[in-house]
Amino acid sequence: MSYTIDRQFPDADFEDIDARLRKSLADNGFGVLTEIDVKATMKKKLDRDMAPYRILGACNPNMAYQAIGIEARVGAMLPCNVILRQVDSAVEVSAVDPVASMQAIDNAELKSVAGQVRDMLAKAVNAA
Repeated sequence: MSYTIDRQFPDADFEDIDARLRKSLADNGFGVLTEIDVKATMKKKLDRDMAPYRILGACNPNMAYQAIGIEARVGAMLPCNVILRQVDSAVEVSAVDPVASMQAIDNAELKSVAGQVRDMLAKAVNAA
């Protein structure tokens, strides 16, 4: 089982795809709670250069509330991370597959919620 939902944008501008992805996430009920510019962090902390790489922590409040109500400690696995990274001449977007990430939790009701979130994330990634 793959653990991400992926899409590549050939010959695309990184910042353009970032803006499109954020809009698509918002249009599909997700807010971006956190953002990590991995490229800038590696340069600052290690003085190392790397291709653009950004992690967005996306959350759908209703689904998060539902999941936490089912399994209180699931918050340790939230929010749903979505990455943008430069890959050769393309920008790749990868979102965590919530179903794959919830495999360690033996709770059918939670896995059902994870499936709904996966469908919503896939729609957002594909619409970006």
